[in-house]
Amino acid sequence: MRNRLNDYSASMRAFWLEEDGQNLIEHSLLLAFVSLACATLFMGAGRSIKGIWSTTNSQLVAANTSAS
Repeated sequence: MRNRLNDYSASMRAFWLEEDGQNLIEHSLLLAFVSLACATLFMGAGRSIKGIWSTTNSQLVAANTSAS
């Protein structure tokens, strides 16, 4: 059991000292930023699309009423 703990400790120390961990964090932060930017764009686009559908629906109702 103690040998496994030492192996784990050594591997964690090696991971901490390598620069791969830094790259992982940088890529994670970049991914988080891109995700937030996409979410913001989708929320804004959703409002625009809702407005387009509302206008289209109103025009179709008006056209249906005048055709009847």
